[in-house]
Amino acid sequence: MQTGIFQCAGNGLSPDQRLDLLDEALTERLLDLVVCPELFLSGYNAGPSILEYAESACGPLSKKIAELAQDNNVAIVYGYPEKEGERLYNAAACIGAQGQLLANHRKLLLPPGFELNYFDAGDTLTLFDLHGMRCAILICYDAEFPEAVRACAEAGAEILIVPTALADNWGSVAHNLMPTRAFENGIWLLYANHAGEEDGLRYLGGSCIIAPDGRDKVRAGDDHTLIQCKIDTAAVVQAQARLPYLHDVIRLRKTLSPS
Repeated sequence: MQTGIFQCAGNGLSPDQRLDLLDEALTERLLDLVVCPELFLSGYNAGPSILEYAESACGPLSKKIAELAQDNNVAIVYGYPEKEGERLYNAAACIGAQGQLLANHRKLLLPPGFELNYFDAGDTLTLFDLHGMRCAILICYDAEFPEAVRACAEAGAEILIVPTALADNWGSVAHNLMPTRAFENGIWLLYANHAGEEDGLRYLGGSCIIAPDGRDKVRAGDDHTLIQCKIDTAAVVQAQARLPYLHDVIRLRKTLSPS
């Protein structure tokens, strides 16, 4: 499967302008999947715009993304503020190449800061199949917990998709934690960050596609860009056979559990 990450510099742009940038980036790219950052449609450090652009999982903006997916024959994962009744979630959806909604994940853990004032927390893992591979979505802070990533891997995920909004003072998360999460579970990890600055918040960039052995296959700098890499199931099988963490952790839990 040919995968890509759209590291977008969208400060001050409307959702339509952000989608125009994505459409431009996808021109003449043959991708099966492209991942956009956390709260891609509204912007992350965007204040009231988060409320202004909030919509349901099948809202008007999602229909525009469906058209974009169909036009480019690519599945698109994107972050957005999801409104359901009186509740608001930090969500990420996957729309397939035929324009169908394949998955919608609500961020499980809200970090200290403004998110606690805006969003409710989700309460379920999100898995789906794409081109014969099992995928899971976690959002930013979710993936910093080994328990969350391990739960996805134990549920069968071969690819972990992580839209994020990582500031430039948290480089250890992108450069150290994410490769570790891929390595300790033997899975692919696609980490999609913003670029540039947004209302005083400087993003790290550093979007990456990490192999199941924990090595970078491709990593962005801090500029607006689209990176891409081919991934496959064979690398997952090989990594998990060489280091059977997912099997041995069951025995470890039994050993460490109180008698």
